[in-house]
Amino acid sequence: MSAISTERTSANILNDLGEHLPVALEAYQVDGKVGLVIVDEVNGFATVGAGNLAPPTPNAQVAGMVDETDTLARAFAERDMPIAAFLDTHVPGKAEPPYPPHCEAGTGEENLVPELAWLESCTQATLIRKDCINGFVGSIDLETGANRIVDWVNAHDLETVLVVGICTDICVMDFVLTFLSARNHGLMPSLVDIVVYEQGCSTYDLPRAVANDLALPKTASHPQDLTHHMGLYFMHSRGARLAGTVAWQG
Repeated sequence: MSAISTERTSANILNDLGEHLPVALEAYQVDGKVGLVIVDEVNGFATVGAGNLAPPTPNAQVAGMVDETDTLARAFAERDMPIAAFLDTHVPGKAEPPYPPHCEAGTGEENLVPELAWLESCTQATLIRKDCINGFVGSIDLETGANRIVDWVNAHDLETVLVVGICTDICVMDFVLTFLSARNHGLMPSLVDIVVYEQGCSTYDLPRAVANDLALPKTASHPQDLTHHMGLYFMHSRGARLAGTVAWQG
């Protein structure tokens, strides 16, 4: 199958998904007590050639995510609004199945992409290193049981969290779905809305044909646009709001 026909097939499937599994993107205005959550925008996922799960060549969706995140984060910092950033950081030699070694401590893959490295010294930013896909679980202190992301929300009395990051259908989705349940369970009494900014999210691209060429099992196939949409759909269906644009009140 040629690249052109494959591209058209993916587009057709995406159109079908949008028809049968629709999502509704809203124009979101930042207002009230809002915090920004950045999921795993580290070198190992978002810097070209930086590791097994980084894009091998420039990728428009990933680059757009980083640009949108940088713009949002700077706006939050300028307004003295809280930011939390997850950094995927694994113990060397302990890959998280089914993925190959990635974002291991000490490799540099586990650090923020260059465009967001300024967050390391930003007084409004709380950086949370996590050793698993799910940021909510990765925020739990094994000795005390305290949860850093829950404590962050409660310390700032947040009404809304705005979420961006990678991968839409993996780390972002796992965090958002768990966070919705944690909110419903009353762990964060002030929290009302979890908003996911579509342009601030991305996922990796591994079409079926590429997986075949790499001698990977067919289940490794992960077409970017389709899985991005599926992640958005499942978050939306569970109660997250989806933003197509983000603006500031007033």
